[in-house]
Amino acid sequence: MNRIDQKFQEDKKLLSIYFSAGYPSLEDTVPILKNLQAAGVDMVEIGLPFSDPLADGPTIQESSTQALRNGMTTEKLFTQLENIREHIDIPLVLMGYFNPMMQYGIEKFCQRCEAIGIDGLIIPDLPVDVYHEDYKALFDKHGLYNMFLITPQTPEERIRYIDEVSNGFIYMVSSASVTGAKSTFGNTQTEYFQRIAAMGLNTPTVVGFGISNAETYDAATAASRGAIIGSAFIKFLTEKGVDQIEEFVKTIRD
Repeated sequence: MNRIDQKFQEDKKLLSIYFSAGYPSLEDTVPILKNLQAAGVDMVEIGLPFSDPLADGPTIQESSTQALRNGMTTEKLFTQLENIREHIDIPLVLMGYFNPMMQYGIEKFCQRCEAIGIDGLIIPDLPVDVYHEDYKALFDKHGLYNMFLITPQTPEERIRYIDEVSNGFIYMVSSASVTGAKSTFGNTQTEYFQRIAAMGLNTPTVVGFGISNAETYDAATAASRGAIIGSAFIKFLTEKGVDQIEEFVKTIRD
């Protein structure tokens, strides 16, 4: 069974953390993963830096740019993660844009993911119908889940199609904007979370974009199975460093 499915079988609200591989320093990827698992995080999304990250807000863009300057590449990330399953047992998801994966070679990329123990991918610029028709069989062959994003503007028909062809979880974007931390959610977001919950989807939903503290985490998980924190965590890394990660996680859950 895929580790993502195993995690969603647990009777709890899940906390997933996103960070850009190779930030703050090139070799911080594995120490960050170890510290996140030790702090009790349920799942980690490892960002594959890209020079034109359209869906990302300024904090993630800056961390991605710095990671590229540090020397992070797709091959470098795979090398860093080669023995990661000797240390990490929580689900690991690679999040990145389709262009670098195509440049690397899609089948080769999937093969490396499988060999390392990556559980799934999030590719914001890969349309679900293109995935379904052209790539799903390849992803399935290598045991990789592919998670799709929905927004408040995504039509119900599209959401149900995503629910039908994807697995793992549906990434529920909290608002139709780029990533970035917010201190609270308004009625519009709350109604959106409740509307999606009322659809009775087969695939669990996890909320991302705008989760920054215990208040927004609790609001996001009231009508979903979990929440993803990215920008707020990267800001914390910038200010406090890799060794203080447990402190950050406690501010979300305690």
